[in-house]
Amino acid sequence: MTTWTPWAIGGAVALALFADSARADEGQPAAAPPAPAASPGRASGTTTAPGLGTTPGLEVGQHFSLDPVLDGLVTASGFGFSFLLGEVLSTGEIRPPVPAVSASSLLPIDRWAITQKIDPNAATYSNIGLYTALGFAVVDPILSGLRDGLDALIVDGFMYAESGSLALAVTDITKIGVRRPRPVDYINCAPTSSGTPSTNTACNSTDLGLSFFSGHAAGVAAVGATATYIAFVREPRTPRPWLTLGIAAALTTFVSYERVRAGAHFPTDVVAGSMAGATIGALVPHLHRHRQEAPLVWVGLAPIRDGASVSLGGHF
Repeated sequence: MTTWTPWAIGGAVALALFADSARADEGQPAAAPPAPAASPGRASGTTTAPGLGTTPGLEVGQHFSLDPVLDGLVTASGFGFSFLLGEVLSTGEIRPPVPAVSASSLLPIDRWAITQKIDPNAATYSNIGLYTALGFAVVDPILSGLRDGLDALIVDGFMYAESGSLALAVTDITKIGVRRPRPVDYINCAPTSSGTPSTNTACNSTDLGLSFFSGHAAGVAAVGATATYIAFVREPRTPRPWLTLGIAAALTTFVSYERVRAGAHFPTDVVAGSMAGATIGALVPHLHRHRQEAPLVWVGLAPIRDGASVSLGGHF
């Protein structure tokens, strides 16, 4: 379980960052000559690319664009949907499913989650990890604003918010669709050998049936992937991107492990959550890249007799 999470974040970021539709690093406009001199801290208003005519130039340090209407609606809808679903779940009208009689029905990787000794402090540790990631999502746009201006603060802030809202919405939809019992449900609310449900009133909580997948793991992975993508784009030739990737992977792994130790999730729950969160966290900034930037990595394909020739190139 713990070894999959770094690959989930790193793989999602690498897939999005190095896709053939990705754009270039700072100072790499698509097939365009250097723009004329402009005021300090800003690029000139236009650049001319051969065969493309006149196109708007990129501001110094800006690699991402923002559509206030679209991005605002997506972000608000994600948070709004999750809030309303949370209110519905809080009423208790949706009863949790009855756990299986035998642990043999679980995947082998998941069985130890119901045979372990629950750590009473693990839930607190996982919450600390989640709040640490959320705090970074607030601080990082501010640091971007100090380095690259107010535009960077606004755009980065929106990207973090959008990643978080989408990860939250996808998590809630999956939870209510799958309705998998939590490990503590197997431990405290297991049916009798004859299959009769437990009579414990504490076993009627809707939350006991929302194990798959982990919202903590998805949220931390989404923030980590967004932070890693932004770091690789803004400062690709510095230690910052690699430090961000390492810290994000470690924090997601820590939170995932503590969620299992708390009895709140199975290992497959946190693995799926980290994968979903990392994918969303990488795709959001990728889809905000400026279109006039040239590819960071590109693949060339040329037909030859009885086959084809493939070439790979890029900026490193």
